[in-house]
Amino acid sequence: EVITFSEADYEGVRLPHDDPVVVTLLMELFTMNRILLDSGSSGDILYKHAFDQLRIPADQLKPVKTPLVGFAGKTIHPLGSIKLSVVAGTAPCQTQVEMT
Repeated sequence: EVITFSEADYEGVRLPHDDPVVVTLLMELFTMNRILLDSGSSGDILYKHAFDQLRIPADQLKPVKTPLVGFAGKTIHPLGSIKLSVVAGTAPCQTQVEMT
């Protein structure tokens, strides 16, 4: 699905801009607010606090051996990976995908 923006979405935005895009998504039947879309990133990251709020047992995480390296060079070892159902949009313009 193509994501489009109307003139109303540009209210208060000075063009050209490089502002981050922040959305709300339905994830595993829970509404997740303040999701940052980073089109330059190759990783979909869910912080532990958000994962805990989904109340998914930690034993459903699959081990991950590849560390993540941040912009400051700090290395972080993920707790694991998991596939989650994500719904974006509202009916009738809605899509559901499974994300890792």
